[in-house]
Amino acid sequence: MYYLAAEDYQRLIFAQSLVTQKFHIGAMKYLFDFMDPFWTASRAFGSLERRKNWEIHPLQTAYDYAELMKFNSQIAQKGMVGTADAVKELCEREWRRIQDRRDEGVVEYWENLNHHLDIVLDKFPKQIQAIKSKFGFHFENGGYRKFFETDRFLVYQVLPTAPDVEVDEGLKPVLIMHPYVLGPNILAFLPAEGKSYVHCFANQGIPTYMRILKDIHSNPPVQLMTGEDDAEDTREICMALKDKHGRQVTLNGFCQGGFMAVIDILSGRLDGYVDALITCVAPMDGTRSKAIIEYMEHLPSRYRDLRYALKPAASGNLVVDGRVMSWVYKLKSMEKEFSWVTYFRDLNNLRTEHGEDPKISNTAAALLHWLFFDRSDLPVNITKLSFDSYTVPVEEDGTLPVRLFGRKLNFKGLEEKGIKWLLCYADEDDLVDREAAIAPCDFVSPEITVFPKGHGAIATSWSLPTSACALHGTFPYKAKEYSGPVFFQMGL
Repeated sequence: MYYLAAEDYQRLIFAQSLVTQKFHIGAMKYLFDFMDPFWTASRAFGSLERRKNWEIHPLQTAYDYAELMKFNSQIAQKGMVGTADAVKELCEREWRRIQDRRDEGVVEYWENLNHHLDIVLDKFPKQIQAIKSKFGFHFENGGYRKFFETDRFLVYQVLPTAPDVEVDEGLKPVLIMHPYVLGPNILAFLPAEGKSYVHCFANQGIPTYMRILKDIHSNPPVQLMTGEDDAEDTREICMALKDKHGRQVTLNGFCQGGFMAVIDILSGRLDGYVDALITCVAPMDGTRSKAIIEYMEHLPSRYRDLRYALKPAASGNLVVDGRVMSWVYKLKSMEKEFSWVTYFRDLNNLRTEHGEDPKISNTAAALLHWLFFDRSDLPVNITKLSFDSYTVPVEEDGTLPVRLFGRKLNFKGLEEKGIKWLLCYADEDDLVDREAAIAPCDFVSPEITVFPKGHGAIATSWSLPTSACALHGTFPYKAKEYSGPVFFQMGL
């Protein structure tokens, strides 16, 4: 029989009550954070459905709502299964802890658990917020030089951070294009720690330029921009770069930025100004993505409508809510992304043996900062281009489902223009999987580089010059030798 002194018993009751309160507060906090985009989406859903109900037969509407309810129940089931797995993992770890820590009394156990919840609910979020000063681009710090500006974009030259490295203005310049939805900061992950995709180029003396989308809410031209605007602005930038360096430009697009780089080139507006292309984890035919296909097949066709994600900006122009778009990716991976799955995962991952504060790396904090906070609202017409590429497949002859300037775009045009292309994808990417990334290989023959790990690894893990897959060299992977994007650029 286990006996406690009166004082220890009071400590135990107090600690247990605190743990109970904090545990439920944490569960609700994670749930509310996860559901926050739902309120925006529900308002757009209600408004659009009121119009559709006048246009669609009531029997069809009833059938569609029944299918939507079935779809919702399937998503909820995946979330609950993921939660159950996460709870099981946490409980197993706690039981092992109790078995292994015979020196830890019941009072100390509950007090340590109370301290652990303080870490998860307070200290951990504060560390994620605090990493902002080290994460991403800070153009005011002197490491960048403004080069060009359009109505929609700012262009900065990225200066070397490596000692004794100077930019060789005679080398071929590279223009890096970030994805619209994920923002630019992932490409300058932790520059002070040597983890920065853009600085990998600059630190080799390469003239490196970053194209930054202006704030959408204070710039109506961004709200209204089209694919044609993207191509025209890119043309102006590349003209200025060619004038400065006397060389044609390499376009380098990450994720959605890679897709935009491809269609900009295929539009013909960059002829004579761009002769090389690097794409990293870029979705070239979203309909080949297994996860997206499975998700879309279960979603009734009535609801495959971009208008459900629209909201008005202060100017009155409609924009796409970036939080809702990122929420869609969470819904398709509910077994890993549901709020309570991440809650129990954090409880498990941050648990320490003796109740001390866990060591949270800057890399982990920066990655979470990017995932939580780097979401921006999007221009409707630009999002429509990506939406079409995820809902309409590339034709059998290589023609894309989107057009610019009224003309068809075909992957074969890249070889016809003599574009040298390095196509990089991530082997364990669950956002842009292999089939979606290498779709152009059915029609053209780019050089392929396969990186280990997931979607962001090229810009995070492998941007460290001393890593196993450093971007400025070659590396072996699965019995093949691959070239990093910086190595490819240096070879040009």
